Amino acid sequence: MLQLVADGIIVGAVIALGAIGVTLTYSILRFANFAHGEYLTWGAYLAWTVLVGFTSIAGPVAPLGPLSFGWPLLAALVVSAFGTALIALALDRILFQRLRRKGSTIALIIGSFGAALVLRNLLQFAYGSLPEYYTREIQIAVRVVPRDILGGLRVTPDQLFVLGLTLVMVIGLHTVLMRTTIGKAMRATSLNPQLSRVAGIDVDAVIRATWIIGAVLAAIAGVFAGLTVQLRPQLGFDLLLPLFAAAILGGIGSVYGAVAGGLIVGLAESLSVPLVGAEYRAATAFVVLIAILLVRPTGLFGERP
Repeated sequence: MLQLVADGIIVGAVIALGAIGVTLTYSILRFANFAHGEYLTWGAYLAWTVLVGFTSIAGPVAPLGPLSFGWPLLAALVVSAFGTALIALALDRILFQRLRRKGSTIALIIGSFGAALVLRNLLQFAYGSLPEYYTREIQIAVRVVPRDILGGLRVTPDQLFVLGLTLVMVIGLHTVLMRTTIGKAMRATSLNPQLSRVAGIDVDAVIRATWIIGAVLAAIAGVFAGLTVQLRPQLGFDLLLPLFAAAILGGIGSVYGAVAGGLIVGLAESLSVPLVGAEYRAATAFVVLIAILLVRPTGLFGERP
């Protein structure tokens, strides 16, 4: 049981980072961006491309301590976050900005569906359909709980790295939202975009910041997913429903709710495997989602109207 909880937390950390972008987009831009899952996939593959390119030029680099990867993957992660942010900004400039001028939320949602299909097929055309890996190193799981405590808990160093960096990113985002000028402007815009513009807030800059933050977190989540499992063109599509489930469960528009929702969805999926099998794990998360929404329709951290 303890091992399932640990696995669920690791999966939930990846979902939480992706769900933050979903809830930020909805809170500030007022639409559900179904292309967000593809940002995870593109971020993962951009990092893989940089890593492969570096390795082919400079050769393999020794892993960092007990981790399965070296510093080039960390550098590739930074480049990937930058590239994914550029993709999000370009897509907004080409598509979403024009649709916003028409004032139609339905048009934005349908446009995001179309953008997701284009991004997914472009990626599959460029990289093929076969799975890829950041590293072929085999890690030995480390026991972090004695055997006499529920059989002992084992995790890999890579999984601990994922959890640690996720915590750092969430704390960093909290600091940005609470302590910086752009963070305060984002919170004001999420409450009332029209009044914020009248008050002198640069709403266009807030929108750009929203895309950048969401895309950066999505790229990191994609790399984490690829690091703990594997890379495949359907990576973001497979995670899209859990991302929305986490955002809705936590309370749409709440960053902290997205984090809590991601952890709950990850735990629900992991704990359900012994009961219903791995093929139905996604359905279990939605059962939990429906059960909580029946009690609290606005989600865990959503504000009541």
